[in-house]
Amino acid sequence: MKIKSIILGSSGYVGCELIRLIEMHPDFELTSMISESHSCRKISDVFPHLSLTNKEQTFDSFDSYLKNIDVDDNIALFSAAPHGKSALLISRVLSELSNHECEIRVVDSSADFRFPIKEDFKNVYGFDHPKPDLLKHFISGVPELINIKQEKYAAHPGCFATAVILSIAPLVTSNIVKNEFSINAVTGSTGSGKRPKENTHHPERHSNYFSYNALTHRHAPEIESLIKKRAMQDVKVNFVPCSGPFSRGIYSTCFAKLVQPLSIGQITSLYKDFYSKNIFIRIKSEPPRIKDVIASNHCDMSFSIDGRNLVVMTAIDNLIKGAAGGSIQLMNKLWNLSDCQGLQSNSVPWI
Repeated sequence: MKIKSIILGSSGYVGCELIRLIEMHPDFELTSMISESHSCRKISDVFPHLSLTNKEQTFDSFDSYLKNIDVDDNIALFSAAPHGKSALLISRVLSELSNHECEIRVVDSSADFRFPIKEDFKNVYGFDHPKPDLLKHFISGVPELINIKQEKYAAHPGCFATAVILSIAPLVTSNIVKNEFSINAVTGSTGSGKRPKENTHHPERHSNYFSYNALTHRHAPEIESLIKKRAMQDVKVNFVPCSGPFSRGIYSTCFAKLVQPLSIGQITSLYKDFYSKNIFIRIKSEPPRIKDVIASNHCDMSFSIDGRNLVVMTAIDNLIKGAAGGSIQLMNKLWNLSDCQGLQSNSVPWI
């Protein structure tokens, strides 16, 4: 029997990609896509590119989604709802499903459960956590580095954080660099979500490139927190995010200082060994390209060295590896499925 999937915030960019990917998943059934703003509308009307597989299926509201759930169902609950709202919606669904005696796993791609302590959340996001009682039930981390034991709920890091954490984790855990990193990362316009904003408006982004929230971006403390959790070491991240003139993808350039000089071959071997069991991490001999990872769950990396100066270059798709694909990867882990289940599609470079 397939695991029934519920998606919160299903009409946004990440929600759309969750729909597309879950449809191809051999163990998940696309059951309820909740969107209060598009309830009762056909998915194919909102997302015409999904019309071949969603001709008649409609978005659900909170008043209608339970009709698709039976007692004792296995449920995969994905949330792509906005920060601050996701925790409330997850709490509501868990409460409503409690009478159905379902076995439930949850993956949240918002920021609501990335910090285990409510004070840390407030310090970064500027408001009280909406459901602090749920914090203790969540574990957060990128799928390649997370250590899931008995947990049933997981939080996916932000898209920038995903690229950077994957870039520096092998360095920190091997103690071959000073634990201070300078990072420049550029993202496409989908990284800001579906709702239009001044700096995501096409005339502003087209043929343009600019930084924002330099050294103050909220993903920096997230990166530092998750790296410390993994490596049991404090790190300092000097992070400068940028907006690029393309729709999707992230390109991260991380600068580190080696404790002693090493060769490219030694660094390459270190990363290949560290990620030897992770199918989606690809170590390249040439600088990675965003077009090589678009619409896939891959993360491509390469390196450059000059003396003790090391540069790690990383490319991911912000909507897939940085959100929807990574969330499915986490859900696979929560259900003891193979990491790559439902995610082994190639990139779509010419877009």
